[in-house]
Amino acid sequence: MASGDQRIILEDGLQVRLKRSVRARRMTLRVPRDGSGAVLTLPVGVPLAQGRAFALSRGDWLRQAVGRLPALQLARPGALLPVEGQPLILTPAAVRRAMVQDGALLIPEGCPAGPVAAAWLKHLALMRLRAACDRFSGGLGRPYRAIVLRDTRSRWGSCTHDGRLMFSWRLAMAPPLVLDYVAAHEVAHLAHMDHSPRFWAAVEALMPGHAPQRAWLKAQGGDLMLWRFRD
Repeated sequence: MASGDQRIILEDGLQVRLKRSVRARRMTLRVPRDGSGAVLTLPVGVPLAQGRAFALSRGDWLRQAVGRLPALQLARPGALLPVEGQPLILTPAAVRRAMVQDGALLIPEGCPAGPVAAAWLKHLALMRLRAACDRFSGGLGRPYRAIVLRDTRSRWGSCTHDGRLMFSWRLAMAPPLVLDYVAAHEVAHLAHMDHSPRFWAAVEALMPGHAPQRAWLKAQGGDLMLWRFRD
């Protein structure tokens, strides 16, 4: 899918981001829960004017959908930041580096809370994912080439044909078993680059009974995307 930075502005000032897709067969309008804004997907060749008319025709639905979105969460002192499924209070303290203590994520005084917390979460995610991927790839008998962390909005992980595994570092905010499920899912792609029955059998063999973790991601994963780590 290819996307540009074009936006359509409706009469009341509501903005809709435009995406062009070679795979799309029809126009679609959606409002992601991560606060990134409404998105209009157009098939290649559909005129912009037709897309604008489509968005305008669904203006009432669009405004209602935007109004139902949960509020964005800012990682600042006093915020309850989810870490491995547990809320920790972001607390400035006389420490040299971020650390967990007594239900709080302590951050050095005088440092910006959001960026420090994000850097700490990335480090935690890398440690947890590396351990999980080592364990699962060993069980599968398929080594991976590298682990890459990103702040993706559309997927929690991916696997390339040359064995590179990509994950969202926000998985450090999810319960540990959820992170394990995503690791098992992507490691299973080392053997099956599809979502065939053989692939899902491999996931089940690596992590038996993973259905609750998969369901958690669908139901609550979007809440992790609401967190902002910079003003």
